[in-house]
Amino acid sequence: MDAAGDVSERSRSTEHFVLVHGAGHGAWCWFRLLRLLQDSGHRVSAVDLAGAAGSLVDPNDVRSFDDYNAPLLNLMAALPDGDKVILVGHSAGGLSVTHAMHLFGDRIKQAIFIAATMLQFGYQTEQDIKDGVPDLSEHGDVYDLTFGLGADHPPTSVALRKEFQRIILYQQSPAEDSALASILLRPWPTALSMARFGADECVESVIHRVRRVYIKTANDRMVKPEQQVAMISRWPPSEVMVMDTDHSPLFSATEHLFTLILKSL
Repeated sequence: MDAAGDVSERSRSTEHFVLVHGAGHGAWCWFRLLRLLQDSGHRVSAVDLAGAAGSLVDPNDVRSFDDYNAPLLNLMAALPDGDKVILVGHSAGGLSVTHAMHLFGDRIKQAIFIAATMLQFGYQTEQDIKDGVPDLSEHGDVYDLTFGLGADHPPTSVALRKEFQRIILYQQSPAEDSALASILLRPWPTALSMARFGADECVESVIHRVRRVYIKTANDRMVKPEQQVAMISRWPPSEVMVMDTDHSPLFSATEHLFTLILKSL
């Protein structure tokens, strides 16, 4: 059977995909992929994490990573007994996916990381920060900070300035999509940088039972290719796929991304 036929055959098995956005984005960013998955007969849930565009929460009011990730964890907790989902995380959404793996590993059939932060225990070490935190210093001062608790306290949210959004996130994406993103992107809670997960033997055995797939983005200016390689090397997934795209293949190469996701099943 050829590749197209193989994908068609796999797509006949109905799955429940849970799509998890990255920092500053929201459920809206999956609109192209969501349609392709639904048209193939799959069930799709796109989550708005706390502070996202579709959330009623002010990002400056999010005080912990658990609070930030609560919408995903609540969805996982509400799954009917016996149901298993395929988690798909983009960019910093990888942290949310791994957090869910620690807590609900028995409800996850597969985890797919797209240009994503893939750290087994979150930001526990200096190496985790080096591998997982974007280094955008070459562009100068790219962030706007909000000090929701006052100037004498640490910032409560951060946003990528509009003039840097396309060149860092969407340089290969349709201009219409990056224009849409410029309207819908929101500041994200600094609590996202507090992501840490337990490392006891019981938890480790659960997360290692979840099959992981990593989709690398070769022209990524946010989570740079060398960072992706470092995370893959430190915590090798079951399969690695590569796309010749920017940080946002959900815009720049949606159909190719869709094909790879189905092939990974």
